[in-house]
Amino acid sequence: MDTQFIEYSSGNICYHTTGTGNPVMLVHGFGEDSAVWNRQVDFLKDACRLIIPDLPGSGQSALLENAGINEYADVLKAILDKEQVEKCTLLGHSMGGYITLAFAEKYPAGLEKFGLVHSTAFADDEEKKATREKGIAFIEKNGAYEFLKTSIPGLFAETFTKEHPAEIEDLVEKGKGFTAEALVQYYRAMIARPDRTEVLKSFNGPVLFIFGEHDKAIPFPKSLQQSYVAAVSQVHILRESGHMGMWEETELVNVQLKDFIADL
Repeated sequence: MDTQFIEYSSGNICYHTTGTGNPVMLVHGFGEDSAVWNRQVDFLKDACRLIIPDLPGSGQSALLENAGINEYADVLKAILDKEQVEKCTLLGHSMGGYITLAFAEKYPAGLEKFGLVHSTAFADDEEKKATREKGIAFIEKNGAYEFLKTSIPGLFAETFTKEHPAEIEDLVEKGKGFTAEALVQYYRAMIARPDRTEVLKSFNGPVLFIFGEHDKAIPFPKSLQQSYVAAVSQVHILRESGHMGMWEETELVNVQLKDFIADL
């Protein structure tokens, strides 16, 4: 992959490109960077032109001051503008899905279609907000790495956790690259984001939903409700996955993503 940077606001934003064809941007989630998509890249690069950013404060990208979900969407737009992409497909995992929805709200003409991978258009309810506030308190007291060390294993289905401890440990170790400031900013951004089910209703293109049946971060029954809102939806349920289907059921997710982008 080619690694590039764009100057944005108070720092540089990193992104990676590979492949040829119609542009597809993969947007990672909280406590991750662009490498979380590595298992998809080789499979997809012959089918499309991949653009994979490190969100501000993740990977090699600088943290922006006082940024929220809308500002992260603007960063994606700036990258696409630099790459001279007028219209693309966005696929967002978890927090990346929240950013994808914000992009769809602000720049609908710039999207052919988009996908939510273990994500939701619903705003946080009060219980979820309280959980995030507790997370913020823990991060501020103990640091980013200690928080990710305790939270990342719970993102996976129990069977995967038992059978692939080394892979989970690898993801945990990558958490050493995060600052407490970055994780707190992400949590604040997620707490503040509005309900965006209207985006699903108003968007004219296809919307992909990938859910994990054992997802504790975004419970499956509630997630499924949103799939009925979109005008044109494609729904996939991962029976063996928690919140990380790209790792837990890689081959299945790869086929689902490729099929979704194939008819561009």
